[in-house]
Amino acid sequence: MNVTTVDTPVGPFTILASDDNAVRAAGFTTDVAELLRLVHPSLRAEPRARPDLGPVTDALRSYLEGDVTAIDEVAVEQRTGGAFLSHGWDALRHIKPGQPVTYTELAALAGRPGAIRAAASACARNAVALFVPCHRVIGTDGTLRGYRWGLDAKKWLLAHENTTNS
Repeated sequence: MNVTTVDTPVGPFTILASDDNAVRAAGFTTDVAELLRLVHPSLRAEPRARPDLGPVTDALRSYLEGDVTAIDEVAVEQRTGGAFLSHGWDALRHIKPGQPVTYTELAALAGRPGAIRAAASACARNAVALFVPCHRVIGTDGTLRGYRWGLDAKKWLLAHENTTNS
């Protein structure tokens, strides 16, 4: 597994990816061990530092420069024991930049309108921040709820996507 860290306006962003560039974990941290713990045991491998991850790093930089859809086609690889989490993560990838949804709407997008807590769990257990955009989910009242990497990062991401998508 390959690892690189990219400076962003919100702070360092570290990515763990397979040799074929499928992102397995990512977040606003330099703590590789913290990210590695988020990767499903069957997908874990010894991380090797790389200065660049090719198309993954290119997509991140394009996103930061204003092409907020650049991350959409980056392959991701997460595993879990629960079927709903996989559906929730797939649904998250269909939320458009600049168009956040509520947890209730995410549950409906994932095919289980009553599974609001499960939708929140899909966000909380998402290891692939940004590429599986759980930051695009907000409370029913429009307020920001938790984000593993902090509400300041979530606010910045939403503002960045809203500004560049307008």
